[in-house]
Amino acid sequence: MLYNLLQYGDEWLGQWAGYSLLQVLYQIEFRVFMAAIGSFIFVLVLGRPCIRWLIRKKIGDAPEFEHADLNALMGSKRHTPTMGGVLIVGAILFSTLMLADLQNRHVHLCLIVLIWLAAVGAIDDWLKLTVASRMPGSREGLKPWEKLLFQFGIGVVAALFIWRLGGDNEAARSLVLPFQRTYQPEAESLILEPSVVVLGMWLFVPLITLFIATTSNAVNITDGMDGLAPGTVAIAALGLTVLAYIAGSPERAHLMLFPWIEGASELMVVAAAIAGACLGFLWFNCAPASVFMGDTGSLPLGGLLAVIACSVRQEFLLLVIGGVFYVEFASSLMQTGWFKVTRRFRRDHEGQRLFRCAPIHHHFHLLGWQEAQVVVRFWIVAAVLVVAALVLTKLR
Repeated sequence: MLYNLLQYGDEWLGQWAGYSLLQVLYQIEFRVFMAAIGSFIFVLVLGRPCIRWLIRKKIGDAPEFEHADLNALMGSKRHTPTMGGVLIVGAILFSTLMLADLQNRHVHLCLIVLIWLAAVGAIDDWLKLTVASRMPGSREGLKPWEKLLFQFGIGVVAALFIWRLGGDNEAARSLVLPFQRTYQPEAESLILEPSVVVLGMWLFVPLITLFIATTSNAVNITDGMDGLAPGTVAIAALGLTVLAYIAGSPERAHLMLFPWIEGASELMVVAAAIAGACLGFLWFNCAPASVFMGDTGSLPLGGLLAVIACSVRQEFLLLVIGGVFYVEFASSLMQTGWFKVTRRFRRDHEGQRLFRCAPIHHHFHLLGWQEAQVVVRFWIVAAVLVVAALVLTKLR
């Protein structure tokens, strides 16, 4: 908004002596840093009042796990207020609306995904947390198929949106594989390598839809320990900020040999806002947590990470950057699948488990790691994966 207001008032403001100070808003790097700082301060300022409001409304968590030992370990978290994701969503909205170019279509898509998935998460959280105060037999949260329907629904919308934004730019619809060059390095202009696969709509849309829905669920599953999800998301968002910085410039994209996406530099503002909001939330969510983000925060965070990665055509690099999320997601799928398969072949119909408990952060907790150890070590792995992904951008 500030950026657009400056554009509209450029001629009039040019007569003001202090106009040169406002021109800093034309610099994308300045707006990126301010988005991160603005989101961080937003959460810090409103965090405590929001937590008090959630406590007054008795919106508290009561985690139940299919494991007696884990229930004992996590018992101290009962009645900790949840739905703190409203702080994260509010901070991202605030910084994006204030500092991003609101005429940019990539920004429009991020706002749609943020609001859509935040609403789905909020409805799910509210139904779970108020079931005791409603009529007997009332539903407890959204059903899995309902949640997936909304996630795949916004995935289809986002995929079609990204497809249309590509216009005549074939690189914006290409499948960027590891170690593959998008452009010919010897050429002076952006000429695609002959080996680059340009996806048709019927492959592009399902791929992006699946990626967005999966990443949204993966971050949701990761949100199971104090500070784990916001810390890892903040690290991943910083990595995506760098990728958007490269993709938003023809010169930098040609230098790094991966797709140039017109207008993608504005995604840096959104990614920085995500990082700042998560760091601010971590102030209250670090152990012992004063508030949990709930589905209200985790679903839109995962969706936004995926949308940014898909928009700059770096889905495979997000698999590296967000490796922690996907391992958590895979561990839950493997545990459930293996349990169901083995149960069918045992006389006592008691299935076997691959891990002591899934997702995998609980497995390490039950092995004897302290919760803080699990969280910090996962942060370290996330940071190493971001560095590895950035190194991979040069190995083409």
